[in-house]
Amino acid sequence: MMELISKNKCNGCAACAMVCPQKCIDMVPDKMGFRYPEIDAERCIKCGLCQSRCPAYSKTVKKTTFAPKAYAVMGKDEKIREKSSSGGVFSLIAGYVISQGGVVFGAAFDEACHSVKHIAVDSPYDLKKLRGSKYVQSEIGTSYATAKSCLEQGRKVLFTGTPCQISGLKAFLNKEYDNLYLQDIVCHGVPSPAVWDGYLIYIEKRFGEKVKYVSFRDKTKGWEEYLLRIEMDNGAVYSNDRVNDLYMRGFLHNCFLRSSCFECAHKGTERDADMTLADFWGVKEICPQMQDGKGTSLVIISSLKGQLLLEQIDAEIRKQKVVLSDVVKYNPAIVKSADLNSNRNKFEEDFGKKPTITVLKKYCSMSKIKRLKRKIKSLLKHK
Repeated sequence: MMELISKNKCNGCAACAMVCPQKCIDMVPDKMGFRYPEIDAERCIKCGLCQSRCPAYSKTVKKTTFAPKAYAVMGKDEKIREKSSSGGVFSLIAGYVISQGGVVFGAAFDEACHSVKHIAVDSPYDLKKLRGSKYVQSEIGTSYATAKSCLEQGRKVLFTGTPCQISGLKAFLNKEYDNLYLQDIVCHGVPSPAVWDGYLIYIEKRFGEKVKYVSFRDKTKGWEEYLLRIEMDNGAVYSNDRVNDLYMRGFLHNCFLRSSCFECAHKGTERDADMTLADFWGVKEICPQMQDGKGTSLVIISSLKGQLLLEQIDAEIRKQKVVLSDVVKYNPAIVKSADLNSNRNKFEEDFGKKPTITVLKKYCSMSKIKRLKRKIKSLLKHK
């Protein structure tokens, strides 16, 4: 039986499972909901494909002379931008690909909003399923194989995901396609699917209703002061900011990220993707003319293909070229892995033994001192 990458380095991209000719590798969730490969020893023929294609085992070096470029971008369609996490760039690029008869792959909630999976859409109407940030690791499923089938049919494919998922797709395909466009994100780290599921169960019990809609980046109070908004079947709404919501606090303080996120092999300004999207933090300092409080996207172009794709939506956007090194100062997640929270392992030890909300309160609550300081700061600000 082949030996797979250690658990603390495996990012769950599923390339090994997808390339296995015997289909003897299953992606099995652990107690935190993170999926890891397990090999059926009786069926394994020791071909070595799972090792040779694993991005964590042998990260390929992208051969290109293209110098990465960075832009501040915002879509001109205010309705699209309002529903997007930042500047609405993804929706416009995805819409262009679909208009060309193409297919777009990305992360979407299931009907109950309790889990996130990669799906394919090829109609403008269904793009709403992929729009907006999902702060839960998505299950790749069979999306790599579906994308390959679409590519071989000659259809344009836009595949979006975390940097490790993009590397996983490239490892699975093992060849270049002129009709493939790769778009990743600046990733803070991927949070536990089981923690999210447990948190929603708590919210549903609290309201006595099932969840019908989730927005991790609701802009009711503006782009910079975004809210987690959860709507129930009966119209009731839970809404809280990233400082006070326990799930968002835990995510942003790295309490339940995947282990590999603390030593991410996919950081840097040179990417496997053709294009990288992110919130443009620091836009007020770098190019204030592109800040109106409604959301500005950072777009990093890493290939000629990515540059040409961005040009296809030029008429629908405002953009300003910026210096990439300046951008990194305000968004270090571009080049730096998440810092290991000292309570990360304790959180995992307790998780599953106690209700999710109990564990979140124990490890993710704001201290009384911090809460007091925040209240004083808020009062001084509004004097």
